Amino acid sequence: MKPVNQADVLIIGGGIMGASTAFFLRQRGVSVILLERWLVGQQASGVNFGNTRRQGRFLEQLPLANRAHDVWTRMPALLGEDAELLRAGHLRCAYRQDAADKMEVYAREAREYGLELELLSKAALRSRYPFLGPEVIAGSLSAQDGHANPRLAAPAFGRGAARAGAHIYENTEVTSLAKDGEDFRAVCADGREFRAPVMLVSSGAWASKMSAHFGEPVPLVVRGPQMAVTEPAPYVIGPSLGVAGGTLEETLYFRQVKRGNIVMGGCGRGPSTTDPRYAPVIPAHTLTQFRQMARLAPVVTKLNIIRVWSGVEGYMPDDLPIMGPSATTSGLHYAFGFCGAGFQVGPGVGETMAELIATGATSTPIDAFSITRFESQLVAAEPHADAEP
Repeated sequence: MKPVNQADVLIIGGGIMGASTAFFLRQRGVSVILLERWLVGQQASGVNFGNTRRQGRFLEQLPLANRAHDVWTRMPALLGEDAELLRAGHLRCAYRQDAADKMEVYAREAREYGLELELLSKAALRSRYPFLGPEVIAGSLSAQDGHANPRLAAPAFGRGAARAGAHIYENTEVTSLAKDGEDFRAVCADGREFRAPVMLVSSGAWASKMSAHFGEPVPLVVRGPQMAVTEPAPYVIGPSLGVAGGTLEETLYFRQVKRGNIVMGGCGRGPSTTDPRYAPVIPAHTLTQFRQMARLAPVVTKLNIIRVWSGVEGYMPDDLPIMGPSATTSGLHYAFGFCGAGFQVGPGVGETMAELIATGATSTPIDAFSITRFESQLVAAEPHADAEP
């Protein structure tokens, strides 16, 4: 294929946000160039837990999460593959009454956004999920949520975008960005230049450095998820599970894939850096996860861990992403900083950003995610404790 260096839209970053935006822009007939420093879906989009949950999100995120939920259900028709999506539900568990009370309040509020949750007593939980530990006193089930394979989802959107005519350049590091007259110009490490009158920055933990080029620095911090997977066991778990409330150390989450392996994460995050790209696994953290697993689902601790991993994720101090147009530069848009919880909303972000870029407006409210909220508080801060992917 002949190289193309000019398009209607230039996308910087090929995670699930950038790849799905490229796909949906092509559905609207908009020409696209996507530049990815490594491989599509290799960074945060590929190392996360894989939750496709809606419950537990900030209420202002639910319209976006609902839109993404619809895209996930249409993924086989759109792309010819489903990224191992398993809609077996998402169950939040509480160890204490105050957390159970908050789940009740959230269920009432989420209903206003079209999300129906089933509240379960301790007896109901024991009957339906006998593998739960005795400390679990209440639960909230979102029956239509679930989980998928993060290693498959973003690449599927990337392949779909390429089949539809998007130009995807992997292993292409952008070294400088600027607006040159009417066009944005991206200069790459290999000397190539790419231009477009519209640009989307969706480069995850690296995006704050790019937004700073346009006078919009943000207080993004970089952390690494601490993940592990066990040997396979008979498939019996069903929903993905997480712990609501409590301390950071208690916020374990896990899921079982159809092959039988248990994927787990949570209980805090490890250090990571962007340049160089570095995200170590902390052995003591994995042991903490196993101790918390002994409380939530003791039977799982009989299995052997066969792999651990981490990655580089970007977090905002208010746990909300940056999404929407730039306040300083016409034609510039952002979609980054999803705080370790961007996998589920990713396809909805792509459809929403494509709609915004192509038409100038979107039917999904995103004003709460504007980059302008950080104009007067450019101070780094740690993310909140209760942050399940």
